[in-house]
Amino acid sequence: MSEITGAPLTTTLAGEHAPELLRNDVDSRITRLRPMATPVDQLSRYAATRQCKSMTVDYYAVATRAASTTTASEAEYDADSIVSLTLTDQCAFDPSETVMLPDVKTKSGEPLILYVISVADNTARLKAVNIGSDESGLIGSNMKVIRMGRAAAELDVQTSQYEALPEKKQNYCQIFKAQIEQSTLMRAANKEVGWTFSDQEEVAVYDMRLCMERSFLFGRKARITDPDKKSEIFLTGGIWNQAGKDAVYPKGKLTGADWLKVMTAAFTGHSGSARKILIAGTGLIEQLSLLDGNNRVMLPGDVVSRWGLDFTEMHSKFGTLYVIHSEVLDSCGHADDGLIIDPEYLTKYIHVPFSATTLDLRRSGQRNTEAVVLTEVSCLVLRYPEAHVRVTAAG
Repeated sequence: MSEITGAPLTTTLAGEHAPELLRNDVDSRITRLRPMATPVDQLSRYAATRQCKSMTVDYYAVATRAASTTTASEAEYDADSIVSLTLTDQCAFDPSETVMLPDVKTKSGEPLILYVISVADNTARLKAVNIGSDESGLIGSNMKVIRMGRAAAELDVQTSQYEALPEKKQNYCQIFKAQIEQSTLMRAANKEVGWTFSDQEEVAVYDMRLCMERSFLFGRKARITDPDKKSEIFLTGGIWNQAGKDAVYPKGKLTGADWLKVMTAAFTGHSGSARKILIAGTGLIEQLSLLDGNNRVMLPGDVVSRWGLDFTEMHSKFGTLYVIHSEVLDSCGHADDGLIIDPEYLTKYIHVPFSATTLDLRRSGQRNTEAVVLTEVSCLVLRYPEAHVRVTAAG
């Protein structure tokens, strides 16, 4: 707890000693301004936030270790039931792990189980576990190999280290600004207590959020130099390109089976949440609305409110999607597409919180007005990229 003595409590002091207090209040008021038009920006104001000291943000994108790989060539185990398998993924397995080849059957009809003896580059030396002394056979190429539990010896104290390291990534914070000028209204607004919006301010903030929404979704991470101002400009990278998975459906021919494949991609193959958000363009929403009633997974009337937004629920055995329409995707050429976000792994980095600064342009001799400049310096990142999916139409 911060204590302030010898001075009255002002917003300036509060901002210095408890910056989260005022920023959270501003964010809570901003989120009430037409939230359905800017779902990503809306979510970001409820998502986990982190303060950053620089315009450049370094973060780690962590993915769960792959559960399986495939054989890259044929191999045959010898009389001692030992085989050397060349794998498509380098270092897919570690010594002391067991693996299963579900498509390679023993004489008893069971899938072949092997124990990993050693690994060198992308070649693993394994011992077959469940074959008889009279069995010998060929393991074909492109056979699925699934990781199973480790099997340690009685005297083993240590085991191979888990070597799946997070991948370091980077994004830039972008300086988002809007300016409102109107002397009479501004003088009145500046005398009021708290954070209030005139009609003009509300329109400016709404437009600012729409533009931020487009950048948060489809922005291109870059550092450029303005040739006139001779100053460096930071552009933030959008979360569309940060998603680690892609799911494709047939344009204009979406069926329940097609959408089930999308749901499968969204909820399997990673350690993500069982509830995710689909931000969809108009064309995709139309396709989902036209699904046959017998196959459709979107239940009419299942409207839920979360994060200040109204969603329609889509259910599957894999998980639940909160669906929301976004015209921002339409305006950016993605009317038939969508983005599935795991809100647990959406993080907002803030270099400068949303704030309003009053400029007296009359005293500076520029214009006979006072101005309010709205500023936020921030960016969005997706952790666990495999938990987020780009949904696109083909054909």
